[in-house]
Amino acid sequence: MKNRREYIVRKAMELYALEGYYNVSITDLQNALEIGRGTLYYYFKDQEELFMTCMEQYILEPKQHALNSVNNDVTVEQMIHTMLKYLGCLEEALMTFDNKRINTSHVNNLMFAAYSLFPTLHRKAQRLALKEVDLWRKAIYNSQRLGIIKHGIDVDQIALMFAHIKNSYDNGLGRAQMNFQLLEQTYYALYNLLKNE
Repeated sequence: MKNRREYIVRKAMELYALEGYYNVSITDLQNALEIGRGTLYYYFKDQEELFMTCMEQYILEPKQHALNSVNNDVTVEQMIHTMLKYLGCLEEALMTFDNKRINTSHVNNLMFAAYSLFPTLHRKAQRLALKEVDLWRKAIYNSQRLGIIKHGIDVDQIALMFAHIKNSYDNGLGRAQMNFQLLEQTYYALYNLLKNE
């Protein structure tokens, strides 16, 4: 039963990512999943619950897990590693989809739609975003205390910069998908600017 539920969530996430929440009906889900309406409602009370489960499982829970793994004595380098691991999980999840056209642009568009449609999801995403900024701030302070990075910097502003790196890729540059290698380079470029010589 658990495998059937996981299959439904994965296939539904694929469909939502490709078509958008508004463009997917229960009939579309049934056809994509090749199951009856009764089977779908056995696992989920309605389409809203299925959609929220998709967003939780693929977007919010991996980030929550990554942020919860961070210790109080985290350094900037450890925080970079944590965020790259989280982004790697997103990349791996995309690779499990049968439709290989789905990329991070689809997922980002879906996230924005989800947060505007469902205040509960938006509040959870906001809490995670605030937690991430707080952890970057803590990492900067810890790295300063250890003499790894400079003092006299605007810690709050730098924490925001680190938190926004993964959101800053520009589709106008011709990339339909996050460039994970470029993201890693950007994290370390900012980190190297802050390091003591």
